[in-house]
Amino acid sequence: MSIHSGKLRHRIQIQHKVVVQDSVTGELLTQQWVKFDDAWAGIEDLSARDFISAQAGQSEAKSRIVIRYREGITAAMRVVLDNGAICGIVGPPLADTKSRKEYLTLLVTSGVNDG
Repeated sequence: MSIHSGKLRHRIQIQHKVVVQDSVTGELLTQQWVKFDDAWAGIEDLSARDFISAQAGQSEAKSRIVIRYREGITAAMRVVLDNGAICGIVGPPLADTKSRKEYLTLLVTSGVNDG
């Protein structure tokens, strides 16, 4: 399945959590979210049928985000949408079925403050 670039019309930011360390004492101070990558994405709310199906394995999935393939995205990350909404990634990213290197599908839940 090829993705038409017109379907990827939302700009998102993928973030991961890092621990900030004091440069003088070496003490671990806080955890904070930082940018991992920006991406163009297609965002689709799950239908009632998709939601019921997704609940079996992904109990909180509310939307599906499709992006071009990139390495390193995990369920421990979060997505910030172009409208500022924060979504947690539910489960591992799903690669396309043919090449497994063309696009990723992220199942996400919205309303997450800390990812």
